[in-house]
Amino acid sequence: MGNQDILYLDSIAIAGPLGEMAEKFDYTYLDYYELPNADLSPYICMIITGSVDQEFMMKHKAIIRDFLDSGKVVVFGGHLFRSWLPGAGHFIPRTIHEHWDYHITPVNPDHPFFAGVELHELTYRKGVAGFYARGHHPMPQGAEALLQLPGGEPTMYIDRVSTQGTLLVSAGATLLSYGLPEMTTAVMKPRVLAWIREEYRRLQAQKEAV
Repeated sequence: MGNQDILYLDSIAIAGPLGEMAEKFDYTYLDYYELPNADLSPYICMIITGSVDQEFMMKHKAIIRDFLDSGKVVVFGGHLFRSWLPGAGHFIPRTIHEHWDYHITPVNPDHPFFAGVELHELTYRKGVAGFYARGHHPMPQGAEALLQLPGGEPTMYIDRVSTQGTLLVSAGATLLSYGLPEMTTAVMKPRVLAWIREEYRRLQAQKEAV
């Protein structure tokens, strides 16, 4: 199945798709400056990276809210410094004393995203710590934390409470960015894509039942 029904927002006007997943999947790409004029009805999910113009997103935050309230999914990875993403607090960098302060662990090791995954591959790349996340976003009450720093700060969470849709929010890259064949984290991309589709089906069934 192709992924043309998943919208990837980035700046593509000058250099083409940028960011962590450029040209790796057959998403539909949209320059985020075209968002106010775009027909979003064909899409089940919107992927947004931290490279977006957050001042612009703040001006058009109602578009994101309306997309979610139509029973759809938003995946965000990056550092929020404006309040345009429903429910998410601003990014708080981690105070670092040693490399272990960046160590990522799952809140629930049995979560299907992480089964069989060596999560040190999220923290370290070529001996450098903090590759995945170097801080967190305070999450709304009732959200489900997935990954955490040593102090319990949530570096990734699922929010089904702030809107009528679902948000997957990461303080670093999304799980869709890890895919080197030799790494165990490569399995997470297809799992997250499958989760997006299942979450969309659940949300639409819930709307139809009301």
